[in-house]
Amino acid sequence: MPEERLQKILSQAGIASRRKAEELIAAGRVSVNGETVTQLGAKADLARDQVKVDGRVLAAPKHHIYIALHKPKNCVTTMHDPQGRQTVMSFFKGMRERIYPVGRLDYASEGLLLLTNDGDFANKLTSPASHVTKTYLVKANGALTPGQEEEFRHGIPMHGRRTAPAGLKLIRKGENPWYEVRLVEGRQNQIRIMFKHFGLLVEKLKRVKIGFLDLGVLKPGAYRTLTNAEVARFRKLMRLEEDPAAIPSKETIEA
Repeated sequence: MPEERLQKILSQAGIASRRKAEELIAAGRVSVNGETVTQLGAKADLARDQVKVDGRVLAAPKHHIYIALHKPKNCVTTMHDPQGRQTVMSFFKGMRERIYPVGRLDYASEGLLLLTNDGDFANKLTSPASHVTKTYLVKANGALTPGQEEEFRHGIPMHGRRTAPAGLKLIRKGENPWYEVRLVEGRQNQIRIMFKHFGLLVEKLKRVKIGFLDLGVLKPGAYRTLTNAEVARFRKLMRLEEDPAAIPSKETIEA
């Protein structure tokens, strides 16, 4: 078995995403054959080397699992929280396999969240290059004007970089209207920041779909295992999106 970067090994073993794995390595929490490793370029062979995280010997998962969770509000999408808040992992106490969240939903938001121990699957699904669309229902404290709606769809400046084209549809009028928002990127607090750009606050935010997968009838805090057909469909979707001709255009997102 060839040597691979430590962050990839940790990710494939279901310890954390590659980004979080890099943080573990930089913090000196990973060792190879008894030696602490802090360089991100370090490599190892899990079949030959003893890799430990926080003193625990790492082993490749015996099988991959894929879970859809309805993340409730007031819950953080992390493995641990230094502030002592509830995390999504509290819903999986007693599960023998070590899983971790794919992407994030902020503390005040709810909805569909995937968890897995398949590092390659998680990295591809969260990669901006995958262009997997996420669909949200958003309640705002006021309505966007037609001009603002158009600007929202084309992208706004955010932290020095314009947001990608987005889908936006008014689905319920009123003083506190509801919108359907579709994104092909997942920057932190992106939807809230986009509405705030137009002087509006998001009162409720719920992710209802990732790619083709609907939240369905799952209640907050409930979860289910994805079917083999759903996993295969995700893999096919992500493989198709690697072809530049398959990347959705602005018109596709707005449709």
